Amino acid sequence: MNIQTLQSQLDNKQPRDILKTIYTQLDDLAISFSGAEDVILIDMACKLGLKPNVFTLDTGRLHPETYQFIQTVMDHYKIKITVLSPNQDALQALTHEKGLYSFYQDGHKECCGIRKVQPLKQHLTAYSGWITGQRRDQSKATRDSLNIAEIDTAFSGKNTELLKFNPLCHWTSEQVWSYIRALEVPFNPLHNQGFISIGCEPCTRATLPHQDPREGRWWWEAAESKECGLHSSLSKPR
Repeated sequence: MNIQTLQSQLDNKQPRDILKTIYTQLDDLAISFSGAEDVILIDMACKLGLKPNVFTLDTGRLHPETYQFIQTVMDHYKIKITVLSPNQDALQALTHEKGLYSFYQDGHKECCGIRKVQPLKQHLTAYSGWITGQRRDQSKATRDSLNIAEIDTAFSGKNTELLKFNPLCHWTSEQVWSYIRALEVPFNPLHNQGFISIGCEPCTRATLPHQDPREGRWWWEAAESKECGLHSSLSKPR
């Protein structure tokens, strides 16, 4: 599939129409659900009758509110969400050697690699493409050049090449929340406590008004490092 052609087809469409278009071209897509605002992708897909395959990463370190919210979404939309867990041997080796909070000293990449990247890598081999809730306005340092359609070079899909779709790419936080409020979409209660970007409990904190959304993630590290490895190796249309 030509990524340039695909990008041009999707570039001026709204998220709902992006989903509708890509599902007509691919029947083996997976929607990634982080337990945050990307719930609107599930809402759109279900209302379009797409019967989406949705998965989420259970790192073992999520907030209690996030676990409860995942169940709320399953109940509300009457769908199953595949819950991916880290390899227990790899996790036990890490915590045995370094304890439970080594990322505060040597960075989050190793922990995220075990708890997020490896489970995702294994899961995506069954699909030709995956759909994320990433937006450009979430981080000037790491997501400002995001595209709606990309070839994901970090992971391999069913046919080796893996497509990655970011239908919310050009939407702002205001547009997302207008959608949530207007359509009464369920949302993670942590958002009412000042959490803009939601991840693992030890690595996420509330932010102040007008702060960059990623300020609340891995706050002890530089801005350009505030990705966990799920979205850090992408090729752009040329």
